Amino acid sequence: MKVYEKIKRIWKLSELRYKILFVFSMLVVFRAVAAIPVPGVNTSRLQSFFENNQLFGMLNVFSGAGMDNFSLVMMGVGPYITASIVMQLMTVVIPAVEKWYREEGEAGRKKFQQITRVLAVPFSLIQSYGMITLLKSQNVINDLSGFELTRTIIIITAGTIFLMWLGELITEKGIGNGVSMIIFAGIITGLPGSIKNLIATWDSAQLFAYSAFAIVSILVIAAVIFVTEGQRNIPVTYARRISGKGMVSSSSYLPLRVNQAGVIPIIFAMSILLVPNMIANVLGVVGSDKVKSMAMSFAAFIQDNWVHGILYFILVVAFTFFYTTVTFDPNKVSENLQKQGGYIPGVRPGSSTAKYLQRILNRITLAGALFLGLIAVLPYIVQGLTHIQTVSLGGTSLLIAVSVALDVMKQIDSQLIMRDYEGFLRK
Repeated sequence: MKVYEKIKRIWKLSELRYKILFVFSMLVVFRAVAAIPVPGVNTSRLQSFFENNQLFGMLNVFSGAGMDNFSLVMMGVGPYITASIVMQLMTVVIPAVEKWYREEGEAGRKKFQQITRVLAVPFSLIQSYGMITLLKSQNVINDLSGFELTRTIIIITAGTIFLMWLGELITEKGIGNGVSMIIFAGIITGLPGSIKNLIATWDSAQLFAYSAFAIVSILVIAAVIFVTEGQRNIPVTYARRISGKGMVSSSSYLPLRVNQAGVIPIIFAMSILLVPNMIANVLGVVGSDKVKSMAMSFAAFIQDNWVHGILYFILVVAFTFFYTTVTFDPNKVSENLQKQGGYIPGVRPGSSTAKYLQRILNRITLAGALFLGLIAVLPYIVQGLTHIQTVSLGGTSLLIAVSVALDVMKQIDSQLIMRDYEGFLRK
């Protein structure tokens, strides 16, 4: 189907048109709120701080690009993501939480989601205080009285709660995942500024570097799409059963995705890397002279490009395996296949099937983990090779943008197929 014909079909379907327009209107509301700054900030110093700090620049992306102007929603969906990380970790150590997540169906997931929302509030309070303290130490914002500090923290926390609500509205009434769409909107918002920056600093002597940058960008986009869509299909055969034509058997397959964890490991790793940095900066402000000196030395060590890049890569790989283990249980899959009368040809049902699935999963997860780690440190590699500092190929941003776009396209296609099927039934 041609793109133009598909757009016409989408626009003709009132329900689908409503969902797309609803998502667009919610993202417009988000961007409008993200443009309203909290008073008492030196905007030029703030933007310079985020441009020159790779780690906090990435945090600005995940906030929905609301942090570089100290907006009402400056923490974005970051505290909600942190709360989600904590809840995912709790599924491993607390059996009751694991039961909600895996066994209690829709009711358990609602309970899990509600606790995540509640946890996001204290995380927002803590993270906003840490960020304000950090920016004060960099002389980005003015000194605040106790009342002004409390008021600012409450405003920022309210902004986080507002974005949580907005994201859930998008998920419920629109297309795609609401939190991902908010991050996607922040990434897209930064594109015009990057293009303007490139034009303003264009140097014809670096034409080869620019060409190499463009080629690498295209190759990375192709690789992201290839890995995001890649999967290993495990054949499954179901036991024979009697039908009108005699004994018949059916076959299907079990899809194991190469990138089973999506962008979650990168988000996990970034959140972990931010914690020691924030603590060091807070101690650098409120501690004794000796503590301040140690804290500043540690912060400088963490922010070193080589140290940060290596830690980032290791954490992304580790969290990819962790999240895949949490979300995919070979023992459960094997048990469910056995209950349904299914088996993998050449593999005995039960524990042998679980071991076989675990072995396959470990192999493809290793490929996915190394790819995600490479994507995470891609900006350092590209800038080191091309020496272009005015624009950066943000691998993480690219991965999120491509993943969200593919997810939205799939949901739209499924909606169109469902309408075709309904029309066929009416005939």
